[in-house]
Amino acid sequence: MSPTHARSVESDRPDPHLARSFDLRVARYGADLRRGLHACYGERADETFERVLQILAAAMAERSEDLRGLDEERLLAPDWLQDPRMLAYVAYADRFAGTLRGVEQHLDHLESLAVTHLHLMPLLDPRPGDSDGGYAVRDFRRVREDLGTMDDLAALATSLHDRGMSLELDLVLNHVAQEHDWARRARAGEERYRDYFLTYPDRTEPDRWEQTLPEVFPDFAPGNFTFDEELGRWVWTTFNAFQWDLNWANPDVFCEFVEIICFLANQGVDVLRLDAIAFTWKRLGTTCQNLPEVHHLTRALRAAARIAAPAVAFKAEAIVGPQDLIGYLGLGEHAGKVSDMAYHNSYMVQLWSALASRSTRLLEVALGKFPPKPSSTTWATYVRCHDDIGWAVTDEDAADAGLSGHAHRAFLSEFYSGAFPGSFAQGLVFQHNPATGDKRISGTLASLAGLERALGGGTGIAAAATTDAADGADPAAVHLAIDRILLLHAAMLGFGGLPLLYMGDEVALLNDDRFAEDPDHAADNRWAHRPVMPWDAVAAAEDDARGVAGPTTPAAVVLTGLRHLIAVRSSLPQLHASVESTIVPSPDHRLLILRRDHPLAPLVEVFNLSEYPVELETSVLTPIVGDHPHEAIGGHDWSLEVPRVTVRPYQALWLVGEER
Repeated sequence: MSPTHARSVESDRPDPHLARSFDLRVARYGADLRRGLHACYGERADETFERVLQILAAAMAERSEDLRGLDEERLLAPDWLQDPRMLAYVAYADRFAGTLRGVEQHLDHLESLAVTHLHLMPLLDPRPGDSDGGYAVRDFRRVREDLGTMDDLAALATSLHDRGMSLELDLVLNHVAQEHDWARRARAGEERYRDYFLTYPDRTEPDRWEQTLPEVFPDFAPGNFTFDEELGRWVWTTFNAFQWDLNWANPDVFCEFVEIICFLANQGVDVLRLDAIAFTWKRLGTTCQNLPEVHHLTRALRAAARIAAPAVAFKAEAIVGPQDLIGYLGLGEHAGKVSDMAYHNSYMVQLWSALASRSTRLLEVALGKFPPKPSSTTWATYVRCHDDIGWAVTDEDAADAGLSGHAHRAFLSEFYSGAFPGSFAQGLVFQHNPATGDKRISGTLASLAGLERALGGGTGIAAAATTDAADGADPAAVHLAIDRILLLHAAMLGFGGLPLLYMGDEVALLNDDRFAEDPDHAADNRWAHRPVMPWDAVAAAEDDARGVAGPTTPAAVVLTGLRHLIAVRSSLPQLHASVESTIVPSPDHRLLILRRDHPLAPLVEVFNLSEYPVELETSVLTPIVGDHPHEAIGGHDWSLEVPRVTVRPYQALWLVGEER
């Protein structure tokens, strides 16, 4: 049988319908696969291409009828991730509901938020003990034992699909745990598997590489190489000693990951978050990050996935500078052919910066430098995630905004740790680097936005479900904190792309200081913003939100406000991710103004990132939306036939112009 003919599941004979689909997909995506392979593997590219086709044909034949149907749906709607009705929810399965079966029992909550996309944080079988939060994977074909089984994962995927939702998982590309079968076999002396890794007999080569390699975790994992006693060699370990970097220059590694991608796709996984993607290719004399081969590799992997399982999309986890970040969505010959989505980490950082400084100048500078993304790709927008916040403000951007980069980063760290005079935030310093002065910050969105301090502090994880008349609370500060929370979500939802709602933010969960009582978490204060979902408090917020008097507790007010923003967003075609958000220079540094030029009608968004009312001249708005736009969040038609309008403290406006 030719590799371009897929067999049916029931027999050993080629299925003519599958074979036809397979051949059409190879005709469409085969050139991208070949191009990527030739750029990385040279004379071994053609041989690797044939091997990959065999893998893809087998995977397509094993794919269920339901998933094949989903493939067809998404081939007919290639912009499915760009639709303004798309909304992602990000959670750890155990923190959300204990197990995968438990997650399935809480899908009603996600559906009530209009969630269409569930990203479960690392859950593939990790090494025992410290696993870098699950990113040191021991087996890509098994689920973490305490969460359930691969059958449970497939069942969850089916339940999600039945509700019109998709499932996202993390796939770590750069490394595996030292306990992975490949590493175990390398230690046992199997040459084939030793070539899966980058190992050296002495320090000669590692020392040459180290001259240009940065350190990811200098505090607790200095250097990029670890001596393994059993192997008797130095192993490349970018992140931790127990995470062995893979040798992607070996096409066998590429083929292994094609099989893994197909396996996960056939369990019903819709989106793969490509973790540590920037580090996958190595070249002496460089930082070994963001090299051109990374994009060739991703292009080839994406083409392979499109052939076997076109319902699957890629999200690049590339926390890099703007000029490098856009490459993960594709530039030049790669445009729209690499990842389908990438994190807009700069937007997240700049929103927090503007909120602390009450100035959008730096935000305008940073966003203004982003090259246009390919129209077929999507930004993943977010204001909090599972990780700490690193103040990715470049010295160049700061200087262009009239700031000192070092001083501004220090200010942000002080402000969000709560140490800066007058700060509303209550965060925790993570990984202070005395040499550079850098201090990263942990904390939930609500605590960083001021709710914990406004409620009197130290009030516990479910404090947001109490009334703002609780002992020690400052009602005025509580209302300002809620306004900040909703403003940040409006900025996330209004930017275009796929918004990522982090677990608990919908009910304004506060920092959980109990993380320090758990020996496995005590040394990592990021667990302060990874609390266990308090379902009793969620139920209380739901009851309060449905009350006759309307929501009264912070949790219920946030929940109600967020649902309203989500509903408005889903009604606006202007928020389709194919359209770019661009900066409108603001006459007042407290306002962020974005425009979106959709073919139906333009949209202008105004965000007041301060606690002060701001007068805005209407002449800034009328050339874009005319004299009588519709303000979508409030649901009112506006007249701009006045010299200026007042933007209330922390107010968000979405002004839709007349149809063209």
